[in-house]
Order: sequence, then C-alpha cells, then structure tokens
Amino acid sequence: MNEQAVSADILKRYPAVDEERISSLLQKEIDESRIKIIVLDDDPTGVQTVHDISVYTDWTEESIRQGLEEKNKLFYILTNSRGFTEEQTIEAHREIAENIVKAAGALGVRYLVMSRSDSTLRGHYPTEPRVLKEVLEEQGGQHLDGEVICPFFKEGGRFTINDVHYVQYGETLVPAGETEFAKDKTFGYRASNIREYVEEKTKGAYRAKDVISISLDDLRKVKIDAITEQLLTVKDFNKIVVNAIDYCDLKVFSTALYRAMAQGKNFMFRTAAGLVKVMGGITDIPLLTRRDMVTKETDMGGIVVVGSHTQKTTAQLEELLTLDCVEGIPFHSDLVLKGDAAFAAEVGRVVRKSEEVMRSGKTAVCYTDRKLLTVENETKEEALLRSVKISEGVQALVGNLSVTPAFVVAKGGITSSDVGTKALKVKRADVMGQIKPGIPVWRTGKESRFPGTPYVIFPGNVGEVQTLREVVQVLTDK
Repeated sequence: MNEQAVSADILKRYPAVDEERISSLLQKEIDESRIKIIVLDDDPTGVQTVHDISVYTDWTEESIRQGLEEKNKLFYILTNSRGFTEEQTIEAHREIAENIVKAAGALGVRYLVMSRSDSTLRGHYPTEPRVLKEVLEEQGGQHLDGEVICPFFKEGGRFTINDVHYVQYGETLVPAGETEFAKDKTFGYRASNIREYVEEKTKGAYRAKDVISISLDDLRKVKIDAITEQLLTVKDFNKIVVNAIDYCDLKVFSTALYRAMAQGKNFMFRTAAGLVKVMGGITDIPLLTRRDMVTKETDMGGIVVVGSHTQKTTAQLEELLTLDCVEGIPFHSDLVLKGDAAFAAEVGRVVRKSEEVMRSGKTAVCYTDRKLLTVENETKEEALLRSVKISEGVQALVGNLSVTPAFVVAKGGITSSDVGTKALKVKRADVMGQIKPGIPVWRTGKESRFPGTPYVIFPGNVGEVQTLREVVQVLTDK
C-alpha cells in the first residue's frame, strides 16, 4: 500500500499511437451511438475539459428533459454533493435518478450516467454510484454490469500507471495516498492503487484482486478488440480501473467501451473530467482571452473569492497578491465559532471593502483564514457542516454586492458551487471553455444576478503557483 514517488519522465516512456486514426475510430462509434450522456458533477469544476456545453444547477425533471432534448451529446447537472452529508447525498441521488428515469422514459431516450468527481479521489464514494445503480435498475429497467473508474486528468497532473494513481508535483509523480488530498478530514483514504482504493472504500465488498484493469500496455498497443472482450466479461457491478497518462489512452478505451455497449453491456462511471470529454467527443479549442469572456466593458474591477485551504491554493493566493492591480481583503472565517451575529458582521465588513476596491478599478481578493479550522472532538459530519457554513459566508461576499463586478473568480469546489448557485443565482450556464488548462469559465444566464458576467471556476487542487495570478492578468488585460 506504500507506493513510491516516481520521476515524471515515466510519462515519456510509453510508445506513441496513431492518434488521428484512433480519433477517427472513436468518432465513428460516437456518431453511431444514440446514447445521451448525463454527467452528475459533485462540484462545478467538472466542466474543466469541455466547451459549449450546458450546466444545469438543479435536477428537476423539467431541467433533465431540457438537457436530453439538446443537440449536444452530453450535459451536466451540478449536484455539489461534495458539500453534502452522506444522508443528503443519498437523498439527492435517489431523486436525481428517479427524475432521469421519468424524463428519459417520456422522451424514449437511451442514456448513461457519469458520476464526475475529484481527480484526487475525494468525494462520496462508493455511495453515489451505488444509489444511482439501485434506482436506475429498480425504476429504469437498466441492468448495470460494471462501474468504470477513471480519475485521469491531464490538465491537473493526475495520471494512473499500473493501477496506481499519481498527482504531479513539478517533475515528480506522488502516489495520491501520500498527498494532502488523501488526508482530507471528510473524504480521506490510504490507498494509492485504485484496486486497493476500491477495496478500502467498499469495506471489502469488492476485493482488489477481482477489480478489472485496463492496462497502459494494451491501450498503447491499441488492442481494442481485447479491451472490448474484457468489458464484455464484466458482471455483478464489478469495477474497471482505466490506466491513462494521456488522452490517446482514453480514446482507445472509449472506442472499446462504445463497442461493448453496442453489444448490450451497461456501465456506471466514477470519473474525473478527462473521460467525459473523450466520451462526448468534445474538441480542443484555444484558451479564452479577456475579449472572449468580457462582453460588456466596464471601469469596475473584478472580485476573487478564495475558500480552498490546500497548500497549493495558499501559495497561489500569495503569488496573486503581488500584483499591483489587486487588493487583498482577509475574511476572518474563524469568526463562525463566535456566533451568527459576529460572522454576519464580518461578511458585511468584507463586502463594503470589496465594493470600495472595485469602484477604484482594482480587483478585490477576498480570502478565508488560511489555516484549516479544527475543533476538538468534532465529527466528520460536524466538520463538513461547519465548512459549508463558512462557504455560505464566502458566497455572500459576492451575493451581497450592490455593484456589478467586471468578472468573478471563485477558488475551491464548494466555494465555486455556492457562488454560482446562491450568489450569482445561475439556473443554467453555458461553459465557454477554459481560461487556463483545467480552469473552466461559465457564461451566466439572463436569470442570474449579474447576467453575462464571466464566472471563472478555479479548482482548489489545480494549477501551478503562478496560475491564479495569470488568470487575473488575463481578465484584466485590456
């Protein structure tokens, strides 16, 4: 269980494939498949690989039906369930699955569900896929043969090699179980090997030795028929680990997967953003510029809110604050322990200061206390609920503004969900693309608080030290 860090040079040691040919084979399978892909996103960062795709921030039957009627191959439903308790996510996923069954049944649409979650393996697993499976089988008449697990996310430096999942730090690949993400108080884990992770998280219900592995060797040798045969043997909701270090690996796998589905196999998915892009046939586009994003020029500054506590985020924040065009405003989030009145007063202070900064043309950078607040003898559920309360305070820093910012940037998964749904009141957004690799931008809808304002969703675990600074430089580059 104690895998070693390895040099990032290992990523260059695998043979190249004829990606043009593979892309052509995959596109043929996508074109022939009538399956609609519904992506359930446990925080808003999951759209970090796609563009010109809809995101719905509720899961009513009406919204799901609207998504199924779109011309696109896929659409997203934002659940924000990484900010839920176990009971809340069970209730939400039952409701989502029931509404999917109703909407798809009314339209006669064949579909598959992808549970998009964290590329560093945090989240309500295996609960969410299990609940979805139960409802889709009981009420939708689907029989799900297996579950595809694919945490690969190139843009964030997440790679799976010999079933071990790695997080890239500079020129080193560190086993995920050895990173700060594995020490998450709510969603922590020990195993870096995905097969062992499955056994750990399912408490032995699925054993590591029984988990099916799609090897990099077979993927790079383009053994589509052999991989298809592997998938055709899957039964009893067994797990399939997809090794991947580049998008070509996912293209080979997805070609085999579509062929297996065409022969009657059905799968559930627990995946990071990479597989969604490939399964949906999403093309690459250039990174967004200010001209692409800011459609209404203004003398007002923007606002950045930082909630994530990861070491990476703190280093990025410090780098951002070196810019002359920004002003840092600490939000003393630990005041949540002093009661509602003290916490509300702190929110009001930061909002007023932010408005003053934005009116001056500068960008207001509001950030929570950098040390993660811990309370003695606090349970996981209590810690999660308190973090949600702090996140609600962070979103109010945007939601309570009386001026319209030039742009909004939210750093951190729960933070970005609350800002998008509660502060900006977005019901449906268009994903414009990415401002930096793995960092998506929404175009807010007419119903939202600041219509047409670009909203940058910056995951807590993505980017280099300078990336947050670079994002703000792009947004302020007139």
